[in-house]
Amino acid sequence: MIRWFLAAALCWVAAAPYTAVAETAALDDGFDIAGIDDTPRRRGVEHPPWFKHSFLDLREDLREALERGKRGIIVYFGQRDCAYCEALMQVNWGREADIVAYTRKHFDVIAIDIWGAREVTDLQGRVLTERELAVRERTHFTPSLIFYDGWGREALRLRGYYPPYKFRAALEYVVDGFYLTESLRDYLARADPPPKFDLGDLNEEPFFDAPPHALCRRRIPADRPLVVFFEQRECHACDILHSDPLQDARTRDLLERFQVVQLDMWAETPVITPAGERSTAREWAERLGLFYAPSLVFFDERGHEVFRLDSVARLYRLRNVLHYVLEKGYLEVPLQRWQEDRQRRAQGTKKARGASPAGP
Repeated sequence: MIRWFLAAALCWVAAAPYTAVAETAALDDGFDIAGIDDTPRRRGVEHPPWFKHSFLDLREDLREALERGKRGIIVYFGQRDCAYCEALMQVNWGREADIVAYTRKHFDVIAIDIWGAREVTDLQGRVLTERELAVRERTHFTPSLIFYDGWGREALRLRGYYPPYKFRAALEYVVDGFYLTESLRDYLARADPPPKFDLGDLNEEPFFDAPPHALCRRRIPADRPLVVFFEQRECHACDILHSDPLQDARTRDLLERFQVVQLDMWAETPVITPAGERSTAREWAERLGLFYAPSLVFFDERGHEVFRLDSVARLYRLRNVLHYVLEKGYLEVPLQRWQEDRQRRAQGTKKARGASPAGP
């Protein structure tokens, strides 16, 4: 946490959000994201008992929340066998008592099963099944949270798991109304400003392309998809990504099939984007709305963004996303649906092999 103390001393910004600053000295509140085991297995994730027992009419849920003096509602999209949903329930909305109290004070939380068949009435009065709503809202990347304010407007959307420090800041960002005047990226940058001088280099990998970064592929399509690693210096989550998932042999084999670029999301490094625009790494990351490091943004051969991984990701989630992009699953179905179909096909193949007679 040397970065924080030095940066805070030199770059303090008045009126920065209190928790985002005060809690930075502790490494994500002591929760090491390396502790997430995302090995595929049965988990049976259970929701906290204080989640609202809703009839899934979001209009009524919002009205009742406001009557009790709350700021709005959070619609949580999850599934029972998701390691990242489990971390959200056990850590942020489990172990962290202040986060639990703050959430309950300001929001009602309504749970949606992304595979569920229950009917949901949305804030516009339309009726859909849980599964249809998840597809419409592109929230199959679990956990996903949509924050709605008192007027029924979307205030914030989070895709994936964020450790306690980031999650606290996101809650305050909505409750204090900052979503009306600035992006979450700018809000977090005020609280934990990036260093103004070098405190250490980015993690290097042999598969990262060397600069200059001319990534334009709109006029002449590339022969491989592109993934851009937006990182920052002195980044614990970046270190974890490089020390475990990116050292996996199968992951590296998959990355060989991409063009892979690394950028410091706060640097003025010149770059020509896949759309052919001249920019800097910092400007591009800001335009993309990136606030979490590391964020991996994927582009197809013609330079269209097809997916982004901008939350905590361990080995199996990273590997699944790489397969998803390489196999162009995004042209067919959302990631979780594609992953379920892929696992089902693999299990069917194993059963067929087990039932076939032995060869010579």
